Amino acid sequence: MRLYSELADWFHLLTAPEEYAEEAAEFVRLAEEAGDGELQTLLELGAGGGNNASHLKARFTCTLTDVSEEMLALSRGLNPECEHVVGDMRTLRLGRTFDVVLVHDAVMYMTTEVDLRAVFETAFAHTRPGGVALFQPDCTRETLVEKTDCGGHDGDNRALRYLEWVRDPNPRDSTYEVDYLVALREGDAPVRVVQDHHVEGVFANNEWLEWLGALGFEARAERVVYDDGAEEITVFVARRPAERAR
Repeated sequence: MRLYSELADWFHLLTAPEEYAEEAAEFVRLAEEAGDGELQTLLELGAGGGNNASHLKARFTCTLTDVSEEMLALSRGLNPECEHVVGDMRTLRLGRTFDVVLVHDAVMYMTTEVDLRAVFETAFAHTRPGGVALFQPDCTRETLVEKTDCGGHDGDNRALRYLEWVRDPNPRDSTYEVDYLVALREGDAPVRVVQDHHVEGVFANNEWLEWLGALGFEARAERVVYDDGAEEITVFVARRPAERAR
């Protein structure tokens, strides 16, 4: 996907770090409500350009992972105080646990049950007993809507604008499609237009809860409202039960 490779250094003009403050505050609230004991450490799977971490690092010691080295390079510039690890959220094993594990919209690239359950296994392996894993997909099968959107930002001597087009050609399967048209302006050079096609996964609420529960998480779906009520997102809050004393 070109957005996360050759266009990675433009990413903060596609989606700006300051736009993530409200979501980060909700993640903190949900973690503090669900987790047991003191919460100090956070692992983000699929951290991308580090937008969430730019806010969460004020509350947690953050370890950020992503499969894209280019995106992690962008995050290192934004979050130099955070640990960064290249790794696939389906297979990553760091050999340690965290108080909080966060999986944001990168989870949308899990297009099969096998892939999504592998992410859940990674999250469980890295969540300490009494800790909490948070998953915020862009949508579930119940909330997916075909739509178009647009946006972008101006930077230092360059600017980006995009058109996003969401389509679901087959509502009976577990995928949908997102196409981006991205216009890039740099200095006085002619505007360059790039097209990028993404296939993303979508699953029903009951599937999320069933598969999280099968691993041993105590999971619930919580509806969170953003942008003064303009957007409602489902966050799956999954607590790993504390180990019983013997």
